[in-house]
This record gives sequence, structure tokens and C-alpha cells, in this order.
Amino acid sequence: MGLELLLEVIHGGSMDHWHERNEKALASLFGSPQGRYPKPAQEKVTLRAPEMAPDSGVPFAAYIHPSNPPSGPYSGLSFVMFPVPEQPCLIGMVVGTQGLVPDEAVLGRPGHARKMQAICNWLNGKFGAGSQVAWAKQDPTRVDLNVPKEVRQKWPAFQSVFERYGQVLYALFHPNSQQSTTEQAVKAFLDVMFAERGYTPLANCSSDADAIQAKWFEYLMPTVRRGEVSSLLNRRRYVIIQGPPGTGKTRMACEIVATDYAGFGQSIQFHPNTTYENFVGGLNPVSSGGELGFRFAPKPGFLMEAAAKALGQPDRRFLLHIDEINRADLGKVLGEAIYLLEAEPESKRQIELPYDFGEPFHHTLFLPENLHILGTMNSADRSIAIVDIAVRRRFGFVDLWPSMKVVEELGCETTLKAFQELLSIFVEHASEDAFPLVPGHSYFLEPAEERAAETLSVNLAPLLEEYLAQGYVSGFAESIRSFLQWLRVL
Repeated sequence: MGLELLLEVIHGGSMDHWHERNEKALASLFGSPQGRYPKPAQEKVTLRAPEMAPDSGVPFAAYIHPSNPPSGPYSGLSFVMFPVPEQPCLIGMVVGTQGLVPDEAVLGRPGHARKMQAICNWLNGKFGAGSQVAWAKQDPTRVDLNVPKEVRQKWPAFQSVFERYGQVLYALFHPNSQQSTTEQAVKAFLDVMFAERGYTPLANCSSDADAIQAKWFEYLMPTVRRGEVSSLLNRRRYVIIQGPPGTGKTRMACEIVATDYAGFGQSIQFHPNTTYENFVGGLNPVSSGGELGFRFAPKPGFLMEAAAKALGQPDRRFLLHIDEINRADLGKVLGEAIYLLEAEPESKRQIELPYDFGEPFHHTLFLPENLHILGTMNSADRSIAIVDIAVRRRFGFVDLWPSMKVVEELGCETTLKAFQELLSIFVEHASEDAFPLVPGHSYFLEPAEERAAETLSVNLAPLLEEYLAQGYVSGFAESIRSFLQWLRVL
């Protein structure tokens, strides 16, 4: 039976025998062989589904915390359904109007909000077909914020719901006529809710639950492939790959140069002492026969040299790869050359140079259309320059996240366990600022079980200790320290 009764309630379009139908639907979720969750999990929720006429209030059914009274306002988080005549129910997650208790720890943990946002992003991307079918609040505890007007206007049938409960709703899905889509959404919401209560799906449903989690997890830490970056370069010309340390940003960039550009490219690295003269061009000392032994002469920088090479072979794409692009002060390094970084300018762009740099540019620099630029940027390096808005507008940004699949393929049992544990800590506890610091998969790629403990201690532990020393993970420092203690006893 499973979710069949619950889906019938959601898609029934009627409030006839509302409480009775919801009571049967809730009971059908528990116990093998047909339920989804173990029987004891039923004790973690109580049904609230009052019988009421559609014109006497806002009808609903909710799976609430059992500590609440049998009637009246309730508190804590709950799964909720709002019925309207002749349409599927609006479903989602809500904070009771009486406050966060007893779920204040769950609702205030970054991981809960992060999961709900990922689920809603997945539902929009997979089932929206260009329309918004799901929405999630950035912070569920902000019960002073209503569902945005733009969302409320898209779902006019539920205006009474928004007027009454808009401030306490924090994740929503607007079903269409396809029950199979609703089933996916319901499973995602309920699996997270019961996991917060300490219960996972039964063994016969675990593969289905894992598959659904994998789908929305892709929206939490999306997988980016080399071909996707190369295609973006074709469209945008200027792209930056950003992400945590150890995710393979530099490796991907070098593979793109070697494979997608057939080696027609160049890799350079920025650092705090990189200057306009190094990158664009300027005066540099050259040896001379005079008494001083040298003189100053114009010398092209990396950008001008790359532009000249691209100009020399206009039928081939040339890629300038800039590693650690944000380690330099980009505003100063680019100078007026930032004007040239426009993927599709309305007219040809060029800048005047203060010196004659010889062929092919002399006093005027422009970037040929076959010149592409790919930067890589470590999101964990907080001591370096922030990429300003003017630069961000000119580059397409791609996030490269740690990959569980890579660790499964190239690591061992111990490194996989370490990766899963550390990833769980960051997903659950890291703030938005700290989340991009999650160590990448390259720290976990030791295939030999007998060397796994040493590899993790030598490579991963120092990074985490630096995070602690710099205060980057202060919000969940004890969880990181506990993980480090576990590494030491391997």
C-alpha cells in the first residue's frame, strides 16, 4: 500500500471524511511489508486534520510533534497538506504557529534548511518544465518573513493559505496532475522529517530512498563535467571554476587545455605580487651595451602574448588558464583591460596602450574572438582578494564540489567512511560562508587500506586544523575536533 492512501488524499480534490482518510493514510506509512518507515516511527508524529467547511477557515492536515496538545495551536516542525476543491493539495513543511519548540535545534541547524532548499531546487529543475513548482525559505526560523509575493501570485488557489500561514511555511510543493511527481516530493520531505526524528526508511525502501536523496543531493553539490565547462567557454569565452580545495579545479583546467583545445593554450598562476605589467604589459629592464648595463623597454604580458598567439591562428581556439586567479588584486592587474572582457560586445573593443609593444598590437590591444580565458579559484582561501562585481559580471562562474562517486571509485573503505562522515558534518552544521570549505575528494583517494590512516593524517588533518586555527569552522568546531580525534585512532 505504501503512499497510495496519502497520494489519494493529496490528489482527491475533496474534504469528504477528511480526518478519517488522513488517519488511514498516516497509519499506512508504517510497518513492513507495505509501509515505508518502521513501526516505532509512528510514535514520533501525531495527526492534526480537523474537519471543517472550506468557508470556515483554512483546512489542513499535518503530521506534528507528539508533545503538542490534541487540539488548538501547535509548535515545532510538521509535514502539512492544504486542500482546495477540485485540485491537488499544496504540500510542504511548516513551523507551528506557537513557535519552534521542541524542534528549535533542528530548525536552527543549517543542514535542515540546506536540504529543503536542495529538494525544492530539484523539484523545480526536474518537474517544473520552466515553471516554479516548489519554494523553500532560506532560514525556517524567520517566522517574520512571508512567502514571497512572486510565489504567492503564481499559486492563486492558495491565497487563503498564504494569508493565514504564509509566515510559518518554509518549504512548499505545488503538485500538478501527475501523482508520480507528487510521490517523489512527498518521499523527499517525509524522509528528511523522519530522519530528523531518528528514523530512516525500511530496508525494502532504502534503495528508493537513497536514489531520491541522490537526486536532490545533486542540487546541493552539483556535479560539473569537463565538457560542460568547455561548452560554457564556447558561449561565454571567460569562465572561472571555483570550489573547495581538492576538488580537481586545476586538473580539470589542464585537461581542458590538453584535450578540448588540443594543447593550444597556456597555464599561468596568479599570486599577490602579480602586476598589470606582468599580465597586460609594461616596461621591463633589458640588457644594453651602455654603462648602466640595462635599459627599460616595453614587454608584453601574459594576456597580450596569449592574444597574439590566438590572433596568429584564427581558426583555432586558444585557452589562457589562470590558476588561483583570485590570489592577485584583479582590479589592479586588469586595469583598463577589464573593458575588453566582454563575450559578445556590440562593437569591437580595444584599449590604447602607453607604449609601442610591436607586432601585432603596437599601441592598441584587443582580444580576438578565439581567445578564451579560464580561471580557477579556491573558495577556502580567505586571505586573498575578493573578486569584485565588475569582474564577476564578465566571467561565467562554475562551482566544482567534492564527488562521492570519485571517492567510491578511487578510494578505499576507510577513506570513503571518512569522506561520508566529514561531508555529513559540513552539510548539517556549516554556515553558508563555511560550507564552500568542505574538503574535496582528492584528500580521500588513497586506494590502499593499509595507508589510508597515514594519508588522512598527513593530508586532511592539517587542513582541518588550519580551519580551526583561523576560526573558519567556529560554528561547529567541536564536530571537527571529534572527527580529528577519530582520525588519530585509525
